[in-house]
Amino acid sequence: MLLVPHPDGHVAVAQPAHGWMCGQLGRAWGNERFGTVTPFEEVCLAAEQHDTGWAEWERAPTLDPKTGLPHTFSTAPFTVNLAIHAAWSQALVTQSRYAALLVSLHHASFFQAPPPLGRLREGGRKIQAFLDDLAALQTDLQASLGVDAAEVERNRRLVRTWDGLSHDLLLGLAPRTREGVPAANDTLVDLHVDRSGDVHTLDPWPFTSGRVVVRTEGRLLEGTYRDENVMRRALAEAPWVDLSYELRPR
Repeated sequence: MLLVPHPDGHVAVAQPAHGWMCGQLGRAWGNERFGTVTPFEEVCLAAEQHDTGWAEWERAPTLDPKTGLPHTFSTAPFTVNLAIHAAWSQALVTQSRYAALLVSLHHASFFQAPPPLGRLREGGRKIQAFLDDLAALQTDLQASLGVDAAEVERNRRLVRTWDGLSHDLLLGLAPRTREGVPAANDTLVDLHVDRSGDVHTLDPWPFTSGRVVVRTEGRLLEGTYRDENVMRRALAEAPWVDLSYELRPR
């Protein structure tokens, strides 16, 4: 879950809804500067589905006593992340081996250096077991697919980029620089995200068309809570809010 600031409180955007927005970014991606997305359907599917494993948890999220709001993906106990991501990488194999490979690599990256989660000492054995299991899955998938390692790395970075851009838009993190974004001819560039009024700007421009609008939805929580069950009932009954974001070249 992500908590999007709103004049009346916070919009609780479920992880699968965030993934939907990532998929939209992926389907709009590509031009002469940034190259194409290949294989298109599999990579966009990975972006869209990378957090769908959270769907069941999102129906009854746990309460963060520090905020009085539902836990987000970043404040939930890391063991929740481990359990959901391990199971979902395996489950996604039934839909697309390629997408499952990218998603497993994406999830593993958050528990490897240099991201902060990779430095967790508490439960180190659980983290290592998680990484070992995903590594075994990745080896099997790469062997069965026969894909080039450089291609997989490029596409892993693309999924990471779209994931990060979605966070930037939803959480209002601009101005922000996304480093190591794959471009044409095996190059990496820094992508600068900024905001001008209601429009987000990107430099350099990575999309096919000169204007992109992405959207998602969530539930508006107007207060904070002390009781987990009360919070869950409030979330289930909260009004829906449509969110949309316009992107243009700087």
